[in-house]
Amino acid sequence: MYLYLNWNYILTDMKHTIFLLIALFLISCGEEVKTMALVEETLPVAVINDEEIAGNPDQPDLSDVIADELYLNGTLVLPPQNFASVTLLMGGAVHATHLLPGEYVKKGSTIALLENIEFINLQQTFLEAAAQEEFLEAEYNRQKKLSEQEAASKKRYQESKAEYLSVKSRREAAAAQLRLLDISPEQIVKEGISPYLTVKAPISGYVTGMKLNIGKHFQVGESICEIVDKGEVILNLTVYEKDLPYLNVGEKLCFLVNGIPDDFDATLFSIGQEVDTSSRSLEVYAKVQGTHALFRPGMYVTARVNKK
Repeated sequence: MYLYLNWNYILTDMKHTIFLLIALFLISCGEEVKTMALVEETLPVAVINDEEIAGNPDQPDLSDVIADELYLNGTLVLPPQNFASVTLLMGGAVHATHLLPGEYVKKGSTIALLENIEFINLQQTFLEAAAQEEFLEAEYNRQKKLSEQEAASKKRYQESKAEYLSVKSRREAAAAQLRLLDISPEQIVKEGISPYLTVKAPISGYVTGMKLNIGKHFQVGESICEIVDKGEVILNLTVYEKDLPYLNVGEKLCFLVNGIPDDFDATLFSIGQEVDTSSRSLEVYAKVQGTHALFRPGMYVTARVNKK
């Protein structure tokens, strides 16, 4: 009987404990819901009126600013007259050169000395033809006078004339070839045969694409280096055909060069006449006003044109 009463007491006590825990859990949930409701009531509510949606009329709309400007991408390039490829009209092996890549050279300065037996033979041909021409010219004039006085045959006069004109043409052809090589025929007559062909700079500028080294042999028509004159640069820009109405020759534009923080000005001077069928774009060119020491051909640029 005693054990039975104890178990009943224990069971009753456990029931009260469980009911108490459930009540506490429900009370805590209610407090959390009330807290969340209180937070929601105290948080400010953002209200956007029609004026804020439409934008402040006292400040410019960014979309309108972008719509009023046309952006073009492209690169810095050189005019054709400011870029020269040093191409050989006569091949040969490099005997000597003092150039370094990126070095500045003046027009007419020596780039390299070439060795070529054909160059020596060309000079010899010119000198021999020049010497023969002087003698044959005198003989031709003598035969001409004799023929006029009927003291010599017409045949001999014609032969002397043919010999004289043949040697004269050979001398003139050799002299023309020497001039193409930038060699003065008169200098050869005065100083004699030169063993080396001198390659000179066609323009003033900086040496790029240098392929020279002692002993290297170059063929006719091969380029040994390029010279760039950065005194004048232009913009090569790409424009889509739909934007052509906003561009006119003489149009002013601003541009930025990749890596240089400054703004620069340019003037549009040429609009391409052929559209690329794949990209529906064409090229336009603008002349840069002034120059900059950091400008390099091929640099990426972004130009801005006002549509208004």
